[in-house]
Amino acid sequence: MQELHDAPLAPLTTFRLGGPADRLLTATTDTEVIAAVREADDSGTPLLVIGGGSNLVIGDKGFDGTALRIATKGFELSGTTLELAAGEVWTDAVARVVEAGLAGIECLAGIPGSAGATPIQNVGAYGQEVSAVITEVVAYDRHTRETVTLANEACDFSYRHSRFKAEPDRFVVLRVRFGLEDAGGRSAPLRYAETARVMGVEQGDRVPAAAARETVLRLRAGKGMVLDPEDHDTWSAGSFFTNPVLDETGYAAFLALARARLGDDVTPPAFPAGDGAVKTSAAWLIDKAGFTKGYGTGPARISTKHTLALTNRGGATAEDLLALAREVVAGVHEAFGVTLVNEPVTVGVSL
Repeated sequence: MQELHDAPLAPLTTFRLGGPADRLLTATTDTEVIAAVREADDSGTPLLVIGGGSNLVIGDKGFDGTALRIATKGFELSGTTLELAAGEVWTDAVARVVEAGLAGIECLAGIPGSAGATPIQNVGAYGQEVSAVITEVVAYDRHTRETVTLANEACDFSYRHSRFKAEPDRFVVLRVRFGLEDAGGRSAPLRYAETARVMGVEQGDRVPAAAARETVLRLRAGKGMVLDPEDHDTWSAGSFFTNPVLDETGYAAFLALARARLGDDVTPPAFPAGDGAVKTSAAWLIDKAGFTKGYGTGPARISTKHTLALTNRGGATAEDLLALAREVVAGVHEAFGVTLVNEPVTVGVSL
């Protein structure tokens, strides 16, 4: 297991921000992961687990403890059953599944990060979520000091949330198992209106899985959501804020403020979220509050391609980024009474 001291962490994140860790371990096997976690727990050393670094904001002072980078490998496909090691690159795994002619994750193409992070966030985009196809998650339980297998139902998945996110200091994901679909090379039914429109089909239709993947990649690239080392518009964590879910009272209050600000005929995006709740668009809120694409004059700015992405223009600090995020949160709340919640995990800092 590789060990470094006073190790830079910024290169391990898609933001390319943050100070060093006292100690950085890189684990390439599940055994090494467990050993590193146990050592930290036994010694009372703070532990930061890093996968692909695509959902992480590390403070400028860095991390006073042990950072554990999970670099395990393993892609095992048997029929329609897939098992991925936590360190597998997610977008590469999606490509291999599509090449195998299977459906279920093709619209999750281009999402940066590792496979082990997908159940934590219940990663989703373009009408698909991993919770629909995850069958089991194998994890190390730091409370019981055992390796456990959690069935889908035990993961408590909801919108961008899971048991793993709710108990961040308990589970370290080792492997993720998926139940995919053999639809003769076709995709799962398209659930996202934009994808269907661009492909010239109806929502609910199936298309060649490879075509669905390519379409999603093009759509994501057009929004700066596909990593490109040469394009600062992609030096981000993708969507920085989750879409707000409002109860009936909260949505009514929001709608009143929106119409007072923008006119009686305004119709904000609204999607049923169960139990009378409504999900609206964080991107719409940000834009209508005055934070348009490219907003900002400093080294941290809103992407020129998508208002949900906060970006490092090349010389930003974590504090630059957080200052912009706080400005957006305050502006949206003042305009619409809605409090945006950051999607990336913050380390040593907060909004």
